[in-house]
This record gives sequence, C-alpha cells and structure tokens, in this order.
Amino acid sequence: MAALLQTTIAGSLPKPEWLSTPGVLWAPWLLEGEALAEGKRDAVRLALFDQEHAGIDIVTDGEQTRRHFVTTLIENLDGVDFEHRQTVRIRNRYDAAVPVVVGPVARRHPVFADDARFLRGETERKVKYTLPGPMTMVDTLYDAHYKSREKLAAVFAEILNQEALAIEAAGVDVIQFDEPAFNVYFDEVRDWGIGALERAAQGLKCKTAVHICYGYGIKANIEWKKTLGSEWRQYESTFPLLARSKIAQVSLECANSHVPLELIGLLTGKDVLVGAIDVATDRVETPEEVAATIRAAMKYVPAERVFPCTNCGMVPLGREVARAKLKALGAGAALVRRELA
Repeated sequence: MAALLQTTIAGSLPKPEWLSTPGVLWAPWLLEGEALAEGKRDAVRLALFDQEHAGIDIVTDGEQTRRHFVTTLIENLDGVDFEHRQTVRIRNRYDAAVPVVVGPVARRHPVFADDARFLRGETERKVKYTLPGPMTMVDTLYDAHYKSREKLAAVFAEILNQEALAIEAAGVDVIQFDEPAFNVYFDEVRDWGIGALERAAQGLKCKTAVHICYGYGIKANIEWKKTLGSEWRQYESTFPLLARSKIAQVSLECANSHVPLELIGLLTGKDVLVGAIDVATDRVETPEEVAATIRAAMKYVPAERVFPCTNCGMVPLGREVARAKLKALGAGAALVRRELA
C-alpha cells in the first residue's frame, strides 16, 4: 500500500536568477543557445534537489524549462502570431498583450517530451508533469480565426492529448492540466470545459490531475480576491462536475483561501491535492500550520485520498522563501503521518 499523505506541489518553482529575472512572469531567458539548454537542465536538477530535501514525494521539474505555463506550449504551434499581439482581459481580471490565433492551429512536433524524459531520468521519486488546460489556453490568446472559444478549446484539447501521450511515454507518473479559468467561466465549464479537459486526457494510463485555483500571488489577483467577500463558494458549481469527470485528482488551494473546506467533500471519489501552502505571501508556514490544514481537509476527504500540496505555483516567490515553504510542507505532512500511524 502506498504511503499516506504523499506530498507534491502545484507545479512551478522560482527560477535561478542566472536563468531568468526573479519574480517576473514571462521573464525572458538570460542565456542562449547551448548555454540556455544546459542552464535549464541545471535548474531542473536544483528544483529536484530542493523538493527531495524538503521531503516532497511526487516531484515536478518546477517548470524550469518554460517561460510561462501556457504560452511556451503555444509558441511551438502553427497558426499563432506572437509578433502582432492584442490586449485582452485575462480571467476577467487583468489586461495582457497576448498572441493572436491567425489560422488553423496545429502541433508540428512533440514540445515537452524530451524535457519529461530528462526529468524522469534525474530522480527515483514519482514525477508529475504539468500542462495548461484547453480553457485556460483559450483564455490566454486573442482568437481572430475560429472566433469560438469552444471550437478553439476542442482544437487545443486534441493537441494537448497528443502532447500528454508523448509525455506519458517518457515515464511520468502524473499528468496535471492547469485550469485556473475553471473558477471564472462557470457556464462554459459546464457546457464544454469539462468535455475539453477529458478529451485532453483521453487514453492516458498514468494518473490524471487538474489544478484549479484563484491564481498566482500577483498584484492583479490579490486585488481581485478582495472583491470576492469573506467566503468563496464558486467551487460549489465546479466540484460536482469534476467529481463526475474521468480526471482522477483535483488540486486546489486550502490555505488562507476563504474556500469553505467542506466544499471539498463534493469531490467524491477523487484524490484531492490539498493546498496547505499560501503562495500569495512571503510568510513561511510552520509545520504545525500545514498539519492543521491537512487535518481539517481529512474531515471531508479520506486520508488515503489526501495529497498535501501548495496552493498554486511558486514561480513569483523568492527562492529562499519557496525552499522554506517546501520544507514546511514536507514537515507538516510528516507530523500528520506520524499521528495516523
């Protein structure tokens, strides 16, 4: 039987400052050519070192090889113009200059398979690889071709499925699709979002996960969260749909998130990646605080289905803060594990 309360992270970790500018989303690379390729590999090794030494059981590459969790994949597709950007409102929260879909979107070649293979070869632990979800990809572009979010999502779902199957073949244990858009566009989630997500995961034999959240700890998100009131019940409409889906795991924030924890009880039959680390603050949790979040989640989800995790990606944080939070996560899970034993 697998150990209880296996820890993992939502996906990203801050990059070394010799690789890209710290604390900046979409930060350009500071190396090029073979030096960049080697620098990315070294950054992955460091991300693994930090996770393993913190006691993280299911590790990721920290998304060290990607400038951005969505657009790095899109950069490798036909039909998207990165030169002539348009400004769009992302997740109904903030404006960004984004690439434009100008023609049929197609995948020329595997994008992340080599990176996944490298990750698999560098650790003995279980590994998770993250991909953007189809709805979130649609929401990070200006579509001048399909002129339909649903049609474009269907195209992305096909492409993601090809990519996910190639990543699975590299030997990863979990493939996670990141869908922060799932707690913004509730009608679309119901009408076609879940269907597109399931299409992206079709045929995968490894564990499948979806990460939904209220976003990185960046200023635009923090300001938006202030408008949501003291209790965030948006997941009430999404969780029952996810519970009926074919996706095995759901990752979300439970630390300082204002999400009523009893809502995770709606995720019947799913593994729940319980966010016990707040990524919107530099304050480092104590192991006991992490343990308290895990214990609270276990009132609504069986212990064998609880996977202590971070609320969201940690790429905007400083590296020392991220390391300390990883250690707190590992130590907090160990506390509860000892209690259960």
